[in-house]
Formats: sequence, structure tokens, C-alpha cells
Amino acid sequence: MPPLTNLPHLGKAVQDALARGAPDINTDNLPSMKDLNADNLTDLVHLIDGQCPNPRQKFLMDKLVQHLHDYVRETQLTTEEWMTAIKFLTATGQICTDLRQEFILLSDVLGVSALVDVVNHPKPKGATESTVLGPFFVEETREIKNGDTIASEGKGEYMLVKGSVKNLRGEPVPNCLIETWETDNDGFYDTQYAEYDVDCRGRLRTDDKGEYVFRAVLPVAYPIPNDGPVGKWLRSMNRHVFRPAHLHMMLQAQGYEELVTSLYFEGDVFLTSDAVFGVKGSLVKTPDVVTDEAEARKYGFKSSPFHLVTQDFVLLTEEESEQEKAKARKERGVDSVPT
Repeated sequence: MPPLTNLPHLGKAVQDALARGAPDINTDNLPSMKDLNADNLTDLVHLIDGQCPNPRQKFLMDKLVQHLHDYVRETQLTTEEWMTAIKFLTATGQICTDLRQEFILLSDVLGVSALVDVVNHPKPKGATESTVLGPFFVEETREIKNGDTIASEGKGEYMLVKGSVKNLRGEPVPNCLIETWETDNDGFYDTQYAEYDVDCRGRLRTDDKGEYVFRAVLPVAYPIPNDGPVGKWLRSMNRHVFRPAHLHMMLQAQGYEELVTSLYFEGDVFLTSDAVFGVKGSLVKTPDVVTDEAEARKYGFKSSPFHLVTQDFVLLTEEESEQEKAKARKERGVDSVPT
């Protein structure tokens, strides 16, 4: 059989689909897909997907189809349950906006985000560990200089965050871009307010010595968004929706692997039961409380006390990162997987 475009009497709908980029296939090259059953359907999907020219994409889809089909067979998924899942995913997409990412939230509570992070960012001893991005990162932020504040007055208890960014050899990483964001004292991110105004988030760079300092507020524990489909599902599973207090940090520097991480705080009641599985022991901090009035004014606070958090970040070069990934894949026995 010739390609579809060579066939006579094509309907407008088929012509429109081809014009939009639908592959002009020769059906003689496709497997016969008649008399499908639970035993042969998966193999036929693999065969039809076998035409994919991208080895990595083909591998990913083969595994996805296999696991999904096995799940249906193993659970004997009912039509009603299938439709419930379809409606759930539809609702998850419909509630997403430029400021709300319900699909990232779903990935978070399923532990997928944490697993993707662990698989993709193995760290050697001495390097700062990464953790989940979360659903509250947005590109819009306030540009600040070292020593400035990311939070408006009255947003919470004063906190000073300072430290350095270095590589594994102890060399400073100057001009490293740092993105940071957090909740206010009420447990809300700026994107959760009806009247959105950038607050408790900022962007700055390390100085020539690889050092940074900025003012913020002490974040508090909070519930992940639970007024949507993900929250409804969590209630049905009898799972709590709370995250321990944390300060998000994302670091980018030329020649280095991007680091997405957070700083958590000792004593938080949810530190060992984070709803999105993000806490790592190396990222837990115990802030010092500084009561000296002169020290507070030195850093730009109107008064004391303030919480002092000191964190030195250690980045991997891009080459070091690739080496660690290759080492981890070999240890897990998946080094032959297409990349």
C-alpha cells in the first residue's frame, strides 16, 4: 500500500491531519491489529511504537506501556476506576495556571519528584545534596544585591542567610546565580494570595570571593495546596498535607551542575514526615539567634533579634556530575539503558 498522500479520495479530515504534521505512513509496514486480547495487546503496542526514530523516547515509551498494561492486568482495573483516573488527571490539568502547578504537586506527593532527584543527582562526599523543586517556583522574582532583603517588612521573624559557594576543591564560585523563595510567617507563598505581589523570593549573585548574604524571614511549616484534586486524593488516602519549614535555594554557575536544594530547620514537627519526601539530614540547620542590636542594624534589620543561618554550598562541575551519574547507573545495573 502506498503512503497515504498517494491514495485517491482522501477525506478533508485526513488531509487536514497530514497538513498538521501527522506521519504519512505506509500501512503495509504496520502489524495487523485485529482480534486484540489481554495477552497480545501489549506486544502490538510495542510493535506500533517501534517506528519511533528516537532510541531514548522509544525506550521510555516501551517501559511506560509495559508497566501500565501490567498494572491494569495485575489489578484487574475496572472501567469505572479507569474513568475515575481519567477525570482526576483532567481535573489536575484544569486547575494548573502560570502560578499553580498541580502536576508537579501530584508528582511530589507520589514520591516521583524525590525519586527523579535521587536518580539524576547522585552526590559524592562533600557536595551539597539536592532535593525537590516544589510547585512554587516562578520565573518572576525580585533582583537583589548582596545584603538586601527578599521579604517585605512584617512578613515574619527576621532571618539572615549567609555563606559561600565553592567547588569540591574548595575554590570559590564567583558570580553564581542564586534563586531563593520561601513562605511568609502565615505559611503562604506569594503566589497563593489573591492579589499576587512578588515577595519572600529573590535572585542574587555571589561576589568575587564566592560569598553571598541576604535578609529573609524565618519560614514556617505549611500545608501543600489541598483545595484541588491532589488534596482530595490525599484525604482519601488519610495522608497529612504538611511540609516542614524550609528555604528553597537554586544555584546556577557556568560549567557547574545546577543545584536545586532547600534548607530545613531543626525541631520542626514535620521534619520526619514531609508530605513530599524532600528532607535530607545534611540540609537540616539550627539557626543561631542573634540579640545584639548593633549587629542587627549592621545587616539592615530595624531591630534585634534575628535568626542567623550559615550555609556553604559545594557544587559539582558538569564533568564531575556526569561521572557520578555513570557511576550510579553502573552500581544500579542500568548502565546499558539508552540515554
